[in-house]
Amino acid sequence: MDDKPPMAAPILTHRQTMLLVLGVLLPVFMGSLDNTILAGALPTIGREWDDVYTLPWLITAYLIANTAVTPLYGKISDIYGRKATLLIGISLYMIGSLICAFAPNMLVLILGRVVHGLGGGGLNSTGMVILGDIAPPRERGRYYGYFSATYVTAGACGPALGGFLAEYLHWKVIFWINIPLGLIAILMTLTLLDRLPRHERSHRLDFFGAFLIMTATVAFMLAINLGGVRYSWASLPILGLCGVALIVGIGFVIRLLTAPEPLIPLAILADPVARYAIIANAFGWSTTVALNIFLPMYLQSAIGLSATSAGLSVLVLSVSLNASAGVTGTMLPRIERYKRLPIFGLVLSIVAVLVLAAQARDLTYWQFEIVLALIGIGFGMMPPLASTTLQNSVSIHNFGTAVATMQFSRNLLATIMVAVFGTIVLVVPGAGGTDGSAIDGYSVDGFVRLFYAAAGCLSVSLIAVILMEAKPLQTTHT
Repeated sequence: MDDKPPMAAPILTHRQTMLLVLGVLLPVFMGSLDNTILAGALPTIGREWDDVYTLPWLITAYLIANTAVTPLYGKISDIYGRKATLLIGISLYMIGSLICAFAPNMLVLILGRVVHGLGGGGLNSTGMVILGDIAPPRERGRYYGYFSATYVTAGACGPALGGFLAEYLHWKVIFWINIPLGLIAILMTLTLLDRLPRHERSHRLDFFGAFLIMTATVAFMLAINLGGVRYSWASLPILGLCGVALIVGIGFVIRLLTAPEPLIPLAILADPVARYAIIANAFGWSTTVALNIFLPMYLQSAIGLSATSAGLSVLVLSVSLNASAGVTGTMLPRIERYKRLPIFGLVLSIVAVLVLAAQARDLTYWQFEIVLALIGIGFGMMPPLASTTLQNSVSIHNFGTAVATMQFSRNLLATIMVAVFGTIVLVVPGAGGTDGSAIDGYSVDGFVRLFYAAAGCLSVSLIAVILMEAKPLQTTHT
């Protein structure tokens, strides 16, 4: 189908642009917070309903649903506009919150988390699409820091906030607070996004492709979570789940190659700059998400911190990452060879993770905090580059689809990586680590393996940035 001619975007002042940014920061905050906030309340929920075995699905159900619909939101925003799409996402998010708040049992709560994820998938991705609408690539970095700070801070504070609400109020308050936040977000969307430039075009929505990737991911994660714990890796149930994941995954690839307009547009992936930007972003962010989840476990088992202290200690990763992303975002447009800074940052981050792996048994608390700060400072230099170069390489009509593709790839890889890292670090009960010690099924040796794996994933991100062509940043929308 033919693209419509680009509409002339109104020239926005800095104040007008900041108002538009403000209009989407709350939805971004809400979407990121719910990736992690329930983690701190899981033990309380398990004790109340006497069910600890299905607790992980309260997290993964949200992540899988969130991931599968993200590309659809990108296309919906290209068809009907960003404002309408954001309203759809917020509304589904609030409906999911109500289902969770009234849930009488674990099954209904998991179903509520699925609806929650269907709404949350439109919050973060639409916010980044709107950033692409209001600022050309050369100016985008100065506003990216606000998004990065909001997203990372919400995700990092989630476990501590969820634990606090579950301990001192009730875990269902986690969902009730989304209702007033959602109403405020709707009001801000209706009032602050009126001046948003519009670049609609027609798209076909690939619901079948979303179903295929969701089915393959669920099967794979079931195999990863149950293998070696409830069933042996060579057992029929695990092999069957792996077979389903493989067959349906192949079906998804075939769908990408044959659908009139697939879930992940091959035209975007065919552009080498966009492809390397997506790869760099996916491997970098998913590694950071996994570290945020497993580092508190490491601090409790290796250094002996309490659960609350461990959660607060990891905040330095969020603070340093935010600061680095904000500074880098403002610097990139002024640097001709703008790839050098993110390359240096990723090298710094990889070295810091390797130090963490090599010294995992001997690091003091303050040495750990310094290493964590270096990881955040180094990695924080990459996300502004990935976002800017992706949107610098696609047309204005495909902004929504391109950004949603990047978000989809990041979320999918993060969901899988959390499951894989959990398998890497897990010690079979009674077996212990090679040093003879294990705490709650985890040993220091397991975390050493995890940190080396994290360094490897960050290295993939580094290679993608090195291979990416540094095209001049555009000063206007095209």
